[in-house]
Amino acid sequence: MSIWELILAFVVVVLMLVALLANVLVLLCFLYSADIRKQVPGLFILNLTFCNLLMAVSSMPLTLAGIIYKSQPGGDHICHVVGFLETFLTTNSMLSMAALSIDRWIAVVFPLSYHSKMRYRDAALILSYTWLHSVSFPIVAASLSWVGFHHLYASCTLYNKRSEDRTQFMIFTGVFHALSFLLSLIILCFTYLKVLKVARFHCKRIDVITMQTLVLLVDIHPSVRERCLEEQKRRRQRATKKISTFIGTFILCFAPYVITRLVELSSVVHIDSHWGIISKCLAYSKAVSDPFVYSLLRHQYKKTWKDIINKILKRSSINSSALTSESHNPNISQLNE
Repeated sequence: MSIWELILAFVVVVLMLVALLANVLVLLCFLYSADIRKQVPGLFILNLTFCNLLMAVSSMPLTLAGIIYKSQPGGDHICHVVGFLETFLTTNSMLSMAALSIDRWIAVVFPLSYHSKMRYRDAALILSYTWLHSVSFPIVAASLSWVGFHHLYASCTLYNKRSEDRTQFMIFTGVFHALSFLLSLIILCFTYLKVLKVARFHCKRIDVITMQTLVLLVDIHPSVRERCLEEQKRRRQRATKKISTFIGTFILCFAPYVITRLVELSSVVHIDSHWGIISKCLAYSKAVSDPFVYSLLRHQYKKTWKDIINKILKRSSINSSALTSESHNPNISQLNE
């Protein structure tokens, strides 16, 4: 193995371990907190978490083996199953992010009618569509034998080995990425930009009220006035940073891989195998960033996993104190024996 292949293999191992740890932590928070389970967005986050976990235990290990052995890991049957899952899980993840953006759009733009427009039944219908949409493409690809081990990405994915199917495969690939990546990106941009517009409008209203208050309070201390102005600035930047993170991570992680898949269809441009694996790793990195972007960095999830850690530490401290008291009390020790 070359130094580049060693680095890429190490990156895949890190991505796989972090994705497993972070997504399991999100799943634990969901199971532990009744408040999170009651929220409608929790269904979309749960679906996204399962997709990321399955990606971490199915596609990533085979890509790691493909990088190390430079050949198809396992038999054709395993590779076809993993390639089917990879196509399904990637599409499902993209559509789940789009569903989360629609939920935020309704919550912010239509706050009074949110609970009537976004109920558990509505969320279940959206998830049903994402599953039907996501499973349709790998079914078509599998039926036409367009799933296999692709050396350019060292992974089991969409792949056409027959030259006579070149045109059909090009059309299928273009439609697939248009209705998965491009559709999700359009929904993300539309909904989050609407959310940003509303957030900025509310910030302006709050800024006007704050400035009027500061003008009326003539005797206010300069440090207090300075803190109020700094809070105004942070408030204006907060929504922009969050929305930039949502859209930016989606583009950064998926766009290089999608563009590479489309450029690959042209026989004119040569794509280096190292870049193919790097673009695949960028797509895998979405399974790492999603738990932090959508869950773990939010206040409710922070509080939940801190409660879980405190409960575990409290239980261990109680057990240790009980063992200490037993060791100092011979009567208890004799009873235990």
